[in-house]
Amino acid sequence: MLLRGCGSATPSRSISNADLGQRVDTSDSWIRSRTGITARRVIGPSESLIDLCASAASGALAMADWEAGSLDLILLATSTPDDLFGSAPRLQSRLGADHAVAFDLTAACSGFLFAVITAAQYLRSGAMQRVLVIGADQ
Repeated sequence: MLLRGCGSATPSRSISNADLGQRVDTSDSWIRSRTGITARRVIGPSESLIDLCASAASGALAMADWEAGSLDLILLATSTPDDLFGSAPRLQSRLGADHAVAFDLTAACSGFLFAVITAAQYLRSGAMQRVLVIGADQ
């Protein structure tokens, strides 16, 4: 098993600690001293979780020099409840990965690690040859 490519995507909208302090009772110094966070990214009205997933997936597929149609499995680690039946099938459709099995893994903070371990098991067993793992939340 070998990592072939990686990709990333972030929402275009940024909210600073000062912006957040106008909404709730907090301040930049309080947040920064406890977390080190100075700003966070949030999905804007014209973006979706699937948009970010597709962008990150496209980068990973390009780095791996793989076509989406060659994927056997897509694992989407997310806790974002966009769809009762999961978001991975929509991502599969967006990418054109017509032959891949696609499903969500909902395991909160450990979701991405759980998805990588799950992918490794499918690869080691020989059941799948090409797996795309994505961790995404909004």
